[in-house]
Amino acid sequence: MMTADAQAKAAATYSAAADYYDHPANTFWERFSRRTIERLELRGGDRVLDVCCGSGASALSAAEVVGPTGLVTGIDLTEPLLNLARAKARARGLQNVEFLVGDMMNLNQPEYHFDAVVCVFGIFFIPDMTAALRELWRRVQPGGKLAITTWGPNFFEPVTAVFWNAIREVRPDLYKDFNPWDRICDPTALMALFREAGIDEVEAVAEKGEHPIPSPDAWWAAVLGSGYRGTIDQLDADQVDHVRNVNSAFIRQNGVRSVEANVVYAIAHARGSSPTVKEGSHPVSTTTTLRSP
Repeated sequence: MMTADAQAKAAATYSAAADYYDHPANTFWERFSRRTIERLELRGGDRVLDVCCGSGASALSAAEVVGPTGLVTGIDLTEPLLNLARAKARARGLQNVEFLVGDMMNLNQPEYHFDAVVCVFGIFFIPDMTAALRELWRRVQPGGKLAITTWGPNFFEPVTAVFWNAIREVRPDLYKDFNPWDRICDPTALMALFREAGIDEVEAVAEKGEHPIPSPDAWWAAVLGSGYRGTIDQLDADQVDHVRNVNSAFIRQNGVRSVEANVVYAIAHARGSSPTVKEGSHPVSTTTTLRSP
């Protein structure tokens, strides 16, 4: 299982962020989740497991593709985000998707059962990412796929550096205190993780992109609807005002209209025979490219 501290931090952060998670300014969740599903090339009738599903962006995209004969199971630690996902499923009339509270390291899902297992922006929350990858791989049936999506380098720069410097000015102890997405943010590191987990036949693609920031308010919506919320909620009102004002001034003075939103997609293919999780290393088939969406 996740350590109690890591689980508590992630759950508290994203429970708080639920009120801004689906804000109109935060289209990055939907954009990169849908792109992950597109890359999987799912078919009608497929069974899909989406771990760290958030408010359902990738799970709902998958449900639309696999159709009424398929089934998608979304799992997340955070009940408020799952409630958003359930509401969106009802609004879209999707009856082939379910959302459950769960821990990546204690899935309670059958092994070698799913045509596709998906984890978008979630693997880096687990202290032992290799063990987490093995747990996900155990749920992939022969011939199935495992998709892992992580943030690329320079997450939300140039404003991220300004954000953390402002945090350091008011609470030095919180400077990058919760910043797990930086643990793995390039194809080489992601491929090494698959290799450590004993998973071969993996393809990785680095995609260069941007996220629009039309105003300082849009940036603040991203702060409150993302992992930065865990840091913001530990500040008092005056400290929050300072951080927001510093960020807003930087955006206005420098004419910032977008931030970097680079992503790394990896897909592993399970062989047609029963997949196994190997403790040792294996050669990994790697295709690493850099493209703009």
